[in-house]
Amino acid sequence: MGVCCRHCMQGPCRIDPFGEGPQRGICGADADTMVARGLARAVAGGTASHSGHARHVAHVLKKALLGGAPDYAVRDKKKLEAVANRLGIETLGRSAQDIGLDVAEKALAEFGDNDNALAWAATTMTKGRLEAFSKLGIVPTSIDGSVAEVMHRTTYGVDAEPVNILLAALKCALADYAACHMAADLSDILFGTPQPVVSRANLGVIKENAVNIALHGHNPLLSDIIAQVASEPELIAAAKEAGAAGGLNVVGICCTGNEVMMRHGIPLATSSLSQETAIMTGALDAMVVDYQCIMPAVATAAECFHTKIITTMPVAKLPGAEHVAFSDDKAADCARAILLKGIANFKNRCPDKLCIPSISSAVIAGFSAEAIIAALSKVNAEDPLKPLIDSIVAGKIRGICLFAGCNSVKTPQDRNYIEMVKLLLAENVLILATGCAASAYARHGFMTSEATKQYAGAGLAAVLTTVGEAAGLGGPLPPVLHMGSCVDNARPVDVAVAVAERLGVDLSQLPVVASAPEAVTEKAVAIGTWAVAAGLPVHLGIAPPVLGSVVVTKTLTSTVSELLGGYFLTQVVTYNIVFSMP
Repeated sequence: MGVCCRHCMQGPCRIDPFGEGPQRGICGADADTMVARGLARAVAGGTASHSGHARHVAHVLKKALLGGAPDYAVRDKKKLEAVANRLGIETLGRSAQDIGLDVAEKALAEFGDNDNALAWAATTMTKGRLEAFSKLGIVPTSIDGSVAEVMHRTTYGVDAEPVNILLAALKCALADYAACHMAADLSDILFGTPQPVVSRANLGVIKENAVNIALHGHNPLLSDIIAQVASEPELIAAAKEAGAAGGLNVVGICCTGNEVMMRHGIPLATSSLSQETAIMTGALDAMVVDYQCIMPAVATAAECFHTKIITTMPVAKLPGAEHVAFSDDKAADCARAILLKGIANFKNRCPDKLCIPSISSAVIAGFSAEAIIAALSKVNAEDPLKPLIDSIVAGKIRGICLFAGCNSVKTPQDRNYIEMVKLLLAENVLILATGCAASAYARHGFMTSEATKQYAGAGLAAVLTTVGEAAGLGGPLPPVLHMGSCVDNARPVDVAVAVAERLGVDLSQLPVVASAPEAVTEKAVAIGTWAVAAGLPVHLGIAPPVLGSVVVTKTLTSTVSELLGGYFLTQVVTYNIVFSMP
């Protein structure tokens, strides 16, 4: 197995470090250097994506509080005050506007030059983690600076020491963590912190007799406004006048779908990998996209149907799509204009092409960290985390696994997720899920009380039943808790940090792991890398492009793993990789 480097225009250099071919590239870089550079650049790409999302939300929060974006407001003052207090911002006797402006300014400052650690990382990790980061020199002080540093280091003729490059990747990944946490916090402030909500998932949520509008992408700034205005009587009347007796039906795809499901109960049609299938039902009148994980193939697929593909963000346009520029100062008007385009397109449906699968599953979504702790407080109001800790100590819950990441064409969609979760639930492992992992479990019926009865081991089922009944569900909590979109991966960390601090231990000492069975994107690489830095054993179900050979991969990770006291393991036959850096 060889290694290829494309970081300059003299190549690409293809080397064969364990055969008879070239051992080094033109510049002298060996396999370790090439692979380290590629991994670091992937982390930087993922961090740029999540931080672009976070910065966008921070700008809108500030603009809204200054009166320039009237369709947005602070919807969760309690969350605003909690975030402000965590950041050291005074809240007593101050208005939501003043507090919010300070929070927004603090958020925007995270992207520039700073002497101090990023607040959204330093205030949300355990003391043990922060000490480990400081010892290794990987404490990020600027989100943009961390990305720029990786791009500089991995440019032709700069850093060639693989371990040094990997340390820069870890630093950049921690900046990604800060950006994810920031995006989740600020979205909660603007749109409300998710609470359990009942909905449905799979293509059966698309309705033949309604105007169907799919919201696709990641950022809730537009999609949440569309969700709010879609219930306006004038728009429903317009849909019916267009011939849709069922009115207006908004559905979600990918992480935007997760965002509007957990805050509004809007049903989820499908995930990123199968986004074209919503068009292939012949009943999707418009697909409205923001950014990230939107394939150019949707526009190609739409050519065979009547679906109108509408892009909205200047950074994410598609050939063959119609662009309607989103303006945050006129967000509701933009949302209405987009919905009206979908309504007008209803008449262009071809009845012969209608083929909507009659399959959907019930879902209980919206388990933010606050919602989980609130449910536990129904069992023990004075010490909400005690029921969870006692259950782990007693062996009723053997551990917690966060499933995150994407779907990949390298394996049948969802197969890795489904097979793994069945085994883990039977072994009394509690499952948390975000992103396309959450979508997979939603569509396959793992987010219901009935799923607990069907799949959970006796100990886990007993705990979920106790908490669910105490919380007023009339039955157990689902065995897989929907915690949001991929940018919401900081939410499970908040729960783990709370437990660690309650016990006075570090994150690496908890029975908590993470898995990305079908990882695809650079964002997944960034998330997985900061999860490793956080002390969580991380499993990848599909080998990333780091395997020049097993020996190369071990060489890349051995020194860093030793510094962090961890281990590296690869199982070549199944291409399962586990990283751990406690």
